[in-house]
Amino acid sequence: MRGKVCVVTGATGGIGAATARGLAQRGATVLLVARDAVRGGALREEIARATGNERVHLFRADLSSRAQVRAVAREIAAAHPRVDVLVNNAGAYTFRRRESVDGVEMQWAVNHLAPFLLTRLLMEPLRAAGAARVIAVSSEAHRLARLPWGDMQQRRRYFGLRAYAVTKLANILFTRELARRTAGTGITASALHPGVVATEILLGGFPPLRLFRRFLRTHEQGASTPIFLASSPEAEGVTGKYWIDERPADPSPAALDDDAARRLWEWSEEMVG
Repeated sequence: MRGKVCVVTGATGGIGAATARGLAQRGATVLLVARDAVRGGALREEIARATGNERVHLFRADLSSRAQVRAVAREIAAAHPRVDVLVNNAGAYTFRRRESVDGVEMQWAVNHLAPFLLTRLLMEPLRAAGAARVIAVSSEAHRLARLPWGDMQQRRRYFGLRAYAVTKLANILFTRELARRTAGTGITASALHPGVVATEILLGGFPPLRLFRRFLRTHEQGASTPIFLASSPEAEGVTGKYWIDERPADPSPAALDDDAARRLWEWSEEMVG
């Protein structure tokens, strides 16, 4: 991965931190996108020290804000006119309904609209790489969902797990539509399930799972498929697929709905302005 530029969002902990660390170990220039500058700076220093790779840089942004997504995209593109890998890992889970600064339901804002907008804004640096890879961290939770077209922001009836599953379904639909729209450009798009990992989102959203923590995957195990998709020659040129444990897998029938993928893309464009 030496000479490759890799962007990892949600990089201050969990799967994001482990993914960033693994890519730095392989020699990549790693751009950490983090909301917390203190945690992000500490992670940057820890990765540089542990890997001997000083090409680790921090970009601060709260991805629930469209303005901050736009600002960090400009900063990244100005500093790195070529981006080889974009790992859209940042995620949120809210038990009760909350809205972002833009008035968008928080899980939609962070889990889907932020990666949608960031990917669109970094399209020029991705094209400049010649063979760039866009990776979305989704979840098997997507199997619980259908897109709620009549109430996309779930104002009438909110259930946190359902809202989360809907955004994870959106990750796969976005990946498949991105693959269709970038066919022939050299850009590939992949979505993945990292396994049931002991992340802050999982343990914070479902406290009883703390009792079973030793049976859950570690952050490093959860990062194995994102790292594989970012770096492996086996993933080169493969696009529009959903992956589990470094292998293509079949997502739910709802995730294979091409009309829904196109419609979601159009709705997302309207939402991000």
